[in-house]
Amino acid sequence: MTDLDAKANLYRYLREAREALLGKLDGLSEYDMRRPLVPTGTNLLGLVKHVASVTAGYFGEVFDRPFPEPVAGLDEDAEPNTDMWAAADESRDDIIGLWHRVWAHADATIETLPIDAPGSVRWWQHTPVTLHLILVHVLAELNRHAGHADILRELIDGQVGWRRPGDNVVEGDEAWWAAYRERLESTAREFA
Repeated sequence: MTDLDAKANLYRYLREAREALLGKLDGLSEYDMRRPLVPTGTNLLGLVKHVASVTAGYFGEVFDRPFPEPVAGLDEDAEPNTDMWAAADESRDDIIGLWHRVWAHADATIETLPIDAPGSVRWWQHTPVTLHLILVHVLAELNRHAGHADILRELIDGQVGWRRPGDNVVEGDEAWWAAYRERLESTAREFA
């Protein structure tokens, strides 16, 4: 099997990963989206804000097509991790609105430029790149954070699935999952 349109395939997977990450917010309260659930403070709304920030940089500044709004995390003088959480004056709608505007801007860059379009990444010591490399890099980063979101969502309310609860997951009731988890724990204890 050959693949003659790498740009279209990378772009498709990028859109699917965006949907998966954003879908992790569905049905949650403002509190649950913001809750820091691990020692580093990682939270669902912060992951969305972070991905919006890096997307604005990679598909904006890198190709001399800057995103027209200030974005947390791109300012060199910003507080550390400012793009990893939603401040009290930033609502879910604010962050999701930013997400949609950033992705519309990124889509325009992806659709307009050829896959070998040159760019330069300031935060990589002005390393020269191509649109192909940035598509791969952002896809990897987005999927990494979507994986984080999978775990956070499961910690919040037990919901699992790729884009929606239950999709791409073994079908099992609560008893099945409890027995499965106990089997894994039992096996792990053999190595304690």
